[in-house]
Amino acid sequence: MPGTAFTLEALKRILLEGAGASEDVDLDGDILDTDFEALGYESLALLETGGRIEREFGIALDDSALTVARTPRALIEVVNAHLSTTPAA
Repeated sequence: MPGTAFTLEALKRILLEGAGASEDVDLDGDILDTDFEALGYESLALLETGGRIEREFGIALDDSALTVARTPRALIEVVNAHLSTTPAA
């Protein structure tokens, strides 16, 4: 999917497919600037999320991308930056 923008909807789908969701968290709410830990996603869940993003969107995220991107907004920006520099197949 190179050349396709990574959206909040895509992130939510991947999070749910890879790690599910805490019953205490509403992913349909305003979560863009909420820390992943507050959303119930810790490091292992984020590693799984990163792997799914890489496979689905045909990119390779830096090792630090998931530790630096602490919120959905930050992760979306990181992924879209990679997508903008990945040549179309």
